[in-house]
Amino acid sequence: MAPKSKTLARELSKRGPHRVLRGDLALAGQPGVVYTPESGFDLPAVAFAHGWMTGADHYRKTLEHLASWGIVVAAPNSERGLLPSHLGLATDLSAALDICVGVRLGPGQISVHPGRLALAGHGMGAGAAVLAATRRNVSAVAALFPAPTAPEAENYASEITAPGLIVAGTDIDTMNSNAKSLAAAWGGERILRSVDNASDSGLIEGRRLLSALGVGRSERWTQHTTRALLTGFLLYHLLGDKKYEMFAEQDAELPHTTLVDPHEDHADAGR
Repeated sequence: MAPKSKTLARELSKRGPHRVLRGDLALAGQPGVVYTPESGFDLPAVAFAHGWMTGADHYRKTLEHLASWGIVVAAPNSERGLLPSHLGLATDLSAALDICVGVRLGPGQISVHPGRLALAGHGMGAGAAVLAATRRNVSAVAALFPAPTAPEAENYASEITAPGLIVAGTDIDTMNSNAKSLAAAWGGERILRSVDNASDSGLIEGRRLLSALGVGRSERWTQHTTRALLTGFLLYHLLGDKKYEMFAEQDAELPHTTLVDPHEDHADAGR
């Protein structure tokens, strides 16, 4: 593996140079939070959807991480119940992007460029991001450890022409993950990577009800690796920063990850 890829991945796994501000999306009529760099005009923005039975607070460090690299992040806090509406969460993602573009954020020193938008999510939120991407034009979509949704996101993925990043864990071949079917159906360019030794819930931060039973525990190594993959992917596609082009290349080797062909058996993840 080239030293450059290791260096860049290590760099992007750490917080960026920007001081981060936190705001409340509810002030604009949408329950949720927004994280921004301290200042900047024509910034890129991503709307991020949480996983099942969680909320935006369980991704705080990840959202702050993206903002520290100069990306505005809006995270709806809706559909947190036992039987959420995935279409409802997709609608709220799109509304969050509208807020980012249409409302002057922070103390008036922050604005978002309407041509630098992305959608992302974790678990069921990854499926919601895919559904939202079929309804509006965005520059990139990231599905992190995607889980099945209703309607099935893979049935709509062929409509997406934006480049996609699909990240999975060692459970990629189980019923809890639809990462392969999403990647196989994607309409535009896409990258499917598994994070070595990662579980589908490892991206969630802090303690959860089931973590005491050993289920759904937070995994720091999963978070660091995933943040690097996501940040590099967004910086390239939203800003065109060629320094991070390898994070958008389908054949690039990046540390602690394995490239996956969605049409082949994948029994070596985490090896």
